[in-house]
Amino acid sequence: MPGALWLLPVALGDTPWPSYAPAATREAACRLRHFVAENAKTARAELKRIDHPVPLRELAIEQLPETPTATDIERLLAPLLAGHDLGLMSEAGCPAVADPGALLVRRAHELGIVVKPLVGPSSLLLALMASGLDGQRFAFHGYLPAREPERSRRIAELESESARLQQTQIFIETPYRNNALFNALLLACRPKTRLCLATDLTLASEQIATRGIADWKAATPPDLDKRPTVFLLLAA
Repeated sequence: MPGALWLLPVALGDTPWPSYAPAATREAACRLRHFVAENAKTARAELKRIDHPVPLRELAIEQLPETPTATDIERLLAPLLAGHDLGLMSEAGCPAVADPGALLVRRAHELGIVVKPLVGPSSLLLALMASGLDGQRFAFHGYLPAREPERSRRIAELESESARLQQTQIFIETPYRNNALFNALLLACRPKTRLCLATDLTLASEQIATRGIADWKAATPPDLDKRPTVFLLLAA
């Protein structure tokens, strides 16, 4: 019998595990000996944080390539076919959401392998919950273009789509470019469009605020530099 693929959420920052995951999630992770991770170093830190009972050097931790091939996926799933349970870990938050691990999950389904998602933090869901924007209709767009004029053109497209569908638009940026994206949003969006900034979610420095673009322009600019932030907008 093949093993089961366990989807293991991990911390969004350096916080004690009881503050972001239920005991059942930790217990499931501590039973596993085989792991696939977006970042092996981050995975080891997470397993140390939850006090995995097996020494880290004795655990099998394989790193998922940034663009995995079909051969990579078959190799990474091999422990499952050998009868071992396997844990899939993202670099932060929930695996397979805005994460290349989804390809492993897809192949596991094709092979008839049981997939077990576990409870834990998702920055996208936490941000949407806290934003006060439309939680019935929403879409995640990943990263926007980093350069102008492509970035502003994409912002305008998302704002128009939000107005047409009354849909919350969710996106992220590399943390050192957060301030540039924020400034581009102020320039490209209409005054009544609502923008939520959800920064350092689950950490002691967490900040979440939703305002109209006009109000953001009138306020002191937030410090987003090198701080993980989820951006959400909803057009009026």
